[in-house]
Amino acid sequence: MSEPAGRLHPIDAPGTDERTWAAWSWLSTLPGRGLAGLASVTSAVVVAAHPDDEVLGTGGLISVLAASRARLRLIAVTDGERSHRGSTPPAVLARRRTAETAAALHALGARAAEVIRLRLPDSGLAAREDELTAALAPLVADFDLCLAPWDRDMHPDHEAAGRAARRAAPGTVYYYPVWMWHWAFPGDPRVPWDRALRIPLPPRAASRKRAAIGCFASQTTDRGHGLGPVLSPGMIAHFTRAMEVLFR
Repeated sequence: MSEPAGRLHPIDAPGTDERTWAAWSWLSTLPGRGLAGLASVTSAVVVAAHPDDEVLGTGGLISVLAASRARLRLIAVTDGERSHRGSTPPAVLARRRTAETAAALHALGARAAEVIRLRLPDSGLAAREDELTAALAPLVADFDLCLAPWDRDMHPDHEAAGRAARRAAPGTVYYYPVWMWHWAFPGDPRVPWDRALRIPLPPRAASRKRAAIGCFASQTTDRGHGLGPVLSPGMIAHFTRAMEVLFR
């Protein structure tokens, strides 16, 4: 994950805490339509705008697919080099986050996943969306399933990556929200709940996902200079449930 720069943004405001989401009974009864036949998925490609997005949004599903020996490919669009707002040199941070991704995939049991790094600029994807679409097209072809950031997540990089994936792999994309859990609220009309589906996570997959999130120390520890962590404990709580949510 990387935070968007610029003026005050909805994700900079105090967000909805996990207790509020957990108390929303409708969330726990979301239908499991569309991916009920996970056993039939033999290949999946995951598009991530920043290192850790794929684990936060779909780490449990990645673990389930890896355990079933599905062919997995991770397309890392950026190396997340701007998440520390100048407190760490971008090249140093990019190397650190790349290593964290490798450790997280190992924790998920997905060490064999192919990783392709596009090295497009962190916080600059909206200006490179056509280029990203062209780069993704051959990389997402011939996979049963494409997982991409939700294209209305209110983070410019996430939205650009989601739109590019939709154009590159029409008809096969499922979208995972990240920042939505912070700025939205139960029943929020800005969210297409009618297109949401629930992916229940077996205990082992949920445990592996928690371990994988812990691999991203660059995002979970204080960055210094008064910045705090990118992923606060409250934010992390949204991603340690025994389920994941995707949009069709």
